Amino acid sequence: MALSKQDIMRVKLMGFLHNRDTDMFSCRVITGNGTLTAKQLQAVGQIAEKYGNGTCAFTTRMTVEFAGVPYDKIDEVVAELAKFDLTTGGTGAKVRPVTACKGTTCVFGFYDTQALGQKVHDRFYVGMGNVRLPHKFKIAVGGCPNNCIKPDLNDFGIVGQHPPKLHEELCKGCKLCEKFCRMGCMKVVDKKMQRDTSVCNNCGYCVGKCPFKAIYSEEIAYKLYIGGRWGRVIRHGTALPGLYTEEQALDMIEKAMLLFKDQGVKGERFAAMIDRIGEDKAIDMLLNGDLMERREEILAKEIV
Repeated sequence: MALSKQDIMRVKLMGFLHNRDTDMFSCRVITGNGTLTAKQLQAVGQIAEKYGNGTCAFTTRMTVEFAGVPYDKIDEVVAELAKFDLTTGGTGAKVRPVTACKGTTCVFGFYDTQALGQKVHDRFYVGMGNVRLPHKFKIAVGGCPNNCIKPDLNDFGIVGQHPPKLHEELCKGCKLCEKFCRMGCMKVVDKKMQRDTSVCNNCGYCVGKCPFKAIYSEEIAYKLYIGGRWGRVIRHGTALPGLYTEEQALDMIEKAMLLFKDQGVKGERFAAMIDRIGEDKAIDMLLNGDLMERREEILAKEIV
C-alpha cells in the first residue's frame, strides 16, 4: 500500500519508525528505567517474531526496537504489547525515555538508580508526556561520578555524590588518604589532611579508608547538569552550583522543563537555548525564578 507522509508521521508519534526503502516500521518499546522483566523481554521477542523480522535491538535511550512491522499490523502490535504492560513511543518534541545506569547493583553505585529512574519516568515521561516542548528533552540518572550513563551529555543529568567530610582532630598525618584519593585532592599539610574541593568529585572512594576514622560521609547527594547534548553538535552540560536531595533534583527537572518551554523557540535544543540566553540567566531562573509559580501559565504557552 502507498503510505502518505501523514501516515508515516502519525505512527512515528506512536513510536513506529519508518524503515528505509520499505513500507515496514520499527517498533520502539519503552522501558521505565532501562529494565524489563524476563516475561516482558520474552514477550517482546515473541511479538517481534510474529509481526516483525524476528530481531531486536537496544537503543541508546535503553528502549527495545524490532524492525519489519507492516503498517497495517501496528495497532495489533500495540494491543499485544499492552497485555504485558508495555507501551510504544519515545519520539517527538517532549520528554524522551529516561535512562538510568546500573547503580542499583553496581559496586560503584551510591543509590538505587533504577528506582529513581522509575520516579523520573512516572513523573515526567508519563505525567508530563503531553507537554509540548521546543525540542526533545533527555534525562539521565547516574549512580556515581564514573558517569557511565553520560549524565552531562543529556538535557538534564543526575550524578550520585558521596561527599567526604573530615574530622581533622582525628587525623594522624599518615597520608593513607593521599594514596586512596583517585583525584589527587587529598593532601597532608603540616601533618593534617586537607581536601581541595575544586578538584574533588565526591566519588567517596576515600570514605571509610582512614584507619583513624578521620574521613566520613553522612549522606548521599546529587549533582545536577543542564544543557548537555551529543550527536552532530556536542555540548557538555553546565553543572548547577551545590548538591541536592532527591526531592530537590526531581523538582529541578520540572523547573528545567518549564524554563525550556518558557524561553525556548520551536526546533531549538535546550543546550542551544542556554547558550542563547546565557548560563547565568538560566541558572538564576532555575534557582531564584518564579517558574513553579507560573507553571500553569507556561504549560499553556504556545511554542513559536
